[in-house]
Order: sequence, then structure tokens, then C-alpha cells
Amino acid sequence: MASVELHNIHKAYGALPVIHDVSLAIGDGEFIALVGPSGCGKSTLLRMIAGLEEITDGDVSIGGQVVNALTPRERNIAMVFQSYALYPHMTVAQNMGFNLKLSGETKQVIEQRVNEAARMLDLTKLLDRKPAQLSGGQRQRVAMGRAVVRNPAVFLFDEPLSNLDAKLRVQMRSEIKALHQKVQTTSIYVTHDQIEAMTLADRIVVLNQGKIEQQGTPIELYRRPANLFVAGFIGSPAMNFLDGVADGVDGSPAVRLKDGTQVRIASARKVKPGQNVKIGLRPEHLSLTGDGSALTGQTLLVEPTGAQTHVLFELAGEQVTAVVDGEAPVRYGEQLKVTVNADQVYVFDSGSGLAL
Repeated sequence: MASVELHNIHKAYGALPVIHDVSLAIGDGEFIALVGPSGCGKSTLLRMIAGLEEITDGDVSIGGQVVNALTPRERNIAMVFQSYALYPHMTVAQNMGFNLKLSGETKQVIEQRVNEAARMLDLTKLLDRKPAQLSGGQRQRVAMGRAVVRNPAVFLFDEPLSNLDAKLRVQMRSEIKALHQKVQTTSIYVTHDQIEAMTLADRIVVLNQGKIEQQGTPIELYRRPANLFVAGFIGSPAMNFLDGVADGVDGSPAVRLKDGTQVRIASARKVKPGQNVKIGLRPEHLSLTGDGSALTGQTLLVEPTGAQTHVLFELAGEQVTAVVDGEAPVRYGEQLKVTVNADQVYVFDSGSGLAL
């Protein structure tokens, strides 16, 4: 295991900059998720750590050693890709042990490490099979096993679950989590799926246009987003945003929406009367039975999901999503009335996008 540090990393393709002065410290044994929309630079950053992309400026350190000039093999990292990249003519055991064979390890050592990784990943009964005889989830476990046998200092995952169906993704998430808990190897995981990041990572780093917007534990980013971008990216369904003006009602701070609706906000929000703001409402914070500001609008769409129902309704000229109890009597075309507690109303400056 080893710590990983990025010092003022820049990356440009010719005159086009894609990574802007990124610095990040990843502790020994920590599981970090790099998240952000497509094109934000997260895979490029991972490939620079791996040595697959040249760094334009800055340093990458692994275990306290600057590795800019080292090859990927010399960095003692193992990478799991979106594609399984298994050799079709080799068995599972041969695929898992191939890198060890290239490194000159003895047959005894290779067999021991392959069997140990196979037990960890429930592949023991599949060791004699070829990749064509495996399911997608089994192939991804083999790809993970190939990384595990090397006992690397750092695991790098580049959207490893994006090729799997929804059920398999949930299963493989659990297996990656269990793997990290067993081996405690420093892990950096790239994904555009914030649910994967929330469930897997000790800490999430949110990237946007080659810069770090915010980093913190999953619950920190969920409860205290630094700006509009992070607030809209973390949480599923996504946070609702509505334009308004800072106001007051009955002596308490509030935001007046376009249609005149007053939404109370916590007194801790640093707003000035008349300030143009955006409020953020998480769908799961909109309640049919709770206390707080009342919000009313016409129901546009009802999506039952079982235990919960997602309801799209109109509020102040915008479409807003609420997550309510699955048995709630909500119907298309009817008026929907929900409430939101002042402490659960997020407020952002309209100009800068920063949380207030």
C-alpha cells in the first residue's frame, strides 16, 4: 500500500488545456472516487497517475516517490478498465497469472497467488474456463483478480462497471467494496455515476472542466455542497433549483419565488434582502405530511418505483421532482401540496453559484 499525491498537475493537448492545477493527497489505504460529467478530466487524471498519459506540468508521487519518469510497470499500480481486456485463448487462471509470469515469478508463487485471489473473488470453480464461457460479471471479477494477484501499491479503476446491466452493477459494487475492506489497498475509482461514488468511496472528489469543485466524504458533499454544480451532481434524483429573491416573512428569512411563493430558509444562510438567489430542494426533502413552507403545483408525471413514487409537478414556472411514499394517493393532473423544512432549503448566489 502507498499514499498518492498530486502536486499542481496540469495537462494540455497542444494549446488545449484539460487539467488545471490539480493538487490532491490520497492517504495510504484510502478509497477515493473521482466523479464528474463526461469530459471533465477524471479519466485523464487517472491515466496520468498510471503513467499512460504524459504530465504537462506538476508531479505525481506514489509512496513518497515522484514517479513522473517511471513506466506504468515501475509504479507498482494495477488498473481495472471498463473493458475486461482478457486473453480469449487463456483460461481464467492463465489470465490472472499472466503478468506474474512475465515478471518471472515461479509457477508455485503464481499458483498460490491466483488461488488466493480466486477464493477472495469467488472464482475458484471457474479457473479452468475460457472468457467466452463467463458472464459479464464473472469476466470483470477475473479482471479484478488479475490486478489483485500483483499485490500492487495502488488500484486504479476506470469506470469498471459501465458495461454491466443494472443488477450486475449493484452486485459488483458490493464485491469491489468487500475487496477493498479485505486488502485495504489504496484505491482511486473513476466514475460518472455518483451512486457508485457514494456507496464505495471514503472520499469523493468532484471534477468539472479539469478543476476540483469540492472534495469530502459522501455525506459531507450531500449535506454541504459548496456550489450549484456539486449540489446538482450529488444526489439522486437530482436537486431541484428555483430562482428567487431574498426576502422575509413574519420576521424570518425567506426567499420569494417568481410566482410569489415564500419559502422559509434557515437563519444561518448568509443572504441580504433583495439578493438574487437560487434555492435548492432535494426531492426526498419534499414531504406530503411535514411542517414548513407549503409548495403547491399541478402534477405533471407520476412514476411509481415500489417503496417510493417520484412525482414531477410545476412550481413557480419550473418542473420540480418530489420523492414521496409509494402508497401516497398522488394522481396526474391534480394539485400536489408538499412542505419543506427551512433547514433543508439550500441557498446559492445567482451570480457566483456559491452556497450561502
